[in-house]
Amino acid sequence: MGVQQITIGVEDADQRVDRWLKRRFPGLTHGRLEKLLRTGQIRVDGRRAKAALRLLAGQVVRLPPGIEAAPSGSGRAPVSESEARFVRSLVVHKDDDVLALNKPPGLAVQGGSGTTRHLDAMLDALRFEAAERPRLVHRLDRDTSGVLVLARNRRAAHKLAEAFRARTTRKLYWALVAGVPKPARGTIDMALAKRSSPRGERVAMDDDDGRRAITLYATVEALGKRAAWLVLWPLTGRTHQLRVHCAEALGTPIVGDRKYGAAAARLGGDIADGLHLHARRIDIPHPAGGMLTISAVLPAAMARSWALFGLDAEAEIDPFPRS
Repeated sequence: MGVQQITIGVEDADQRVDRWLKRRFPGLTHGRLEKLLRTGQIRVDGRRAKAALRLLAGQVVRLPPGIEAAPSGSGRAPVSESEARFVRSLVVHKDDDVLALNKPPGLAVQGGSGTTRHLDAMLDALRFEAAERPRLVHRLDRDTSGVLVLARNRRAAHKLAEAFRARTTRKLYWALVAGVPKPARGTIDMALAKRSSPRGERVAMDDDDGRRAITLYATVEALGKRAAWLVLWPLTGRTHQLRVHCAEALGTPIVGDRKYGAAAARLGGDIADGLHLHARRIDIPHPAGGMLTISAVLPAAMARSWALFGLDAEAEIDPFPRS
């Protein structure tokens, strides 16, 4: 095999380069790997890579000739017919470079501890005769529904990942929150940090040690003092950013958020269980040029809540127009 140029997808981001190489190329011995790194034959974005370098989505790793990859599909079970039908039913956009899904709530994007069913394991069913397996370029929380973009080839993955990294994308989320924020619209600029707790890892506001997190929000409709429909635009992409900003910065937790909302996020009555947070729309530069806009309808539970309150679930709302 000749020189390889491999674009790092979001599923491989934040790994040490040496560990990523060992997983991808199990036949590469430790001694040879050390020599390749030491002599500069492995490069990331054109620069010599050290073993401890952590990879970022969109970066390109250059490998010298003679490194053989693991067999295609190695370590992945075949996708069942039922799972293939299911994941194909989620497709809301398809072209030569980009796929987009309307991810349902409860479906993890990637595997983890105790997670056996996840989207990443089903991606082979979304080839649609293409030579390459689709690649994840961003994530949504397990309990968040909505638009999820996939790249259909290496070139598209590089361009899409770069768009997310450069923040030239715009993601608009719909949320139903308990209470009504004051003021009705504004900017939340509060740093977030991960914390361990008896109930697992949580994210909390931390201006001293946290990473900066910025969210624009606008109230579409206040439902008395009981609840409100918000549109949220995260300018940064921190873990659980929207959930923590709504709960702690605004004091209006997202309905159904058991992790950050507790009892305050349970409206009761006929309101469905589950997190009422949906990635409604994304605007992203298309790898072939121009801007691609994709929207996703509300999942059934949220649609029922919208109907109960007499809200328009099909509305095209953009409270943050581009200048």
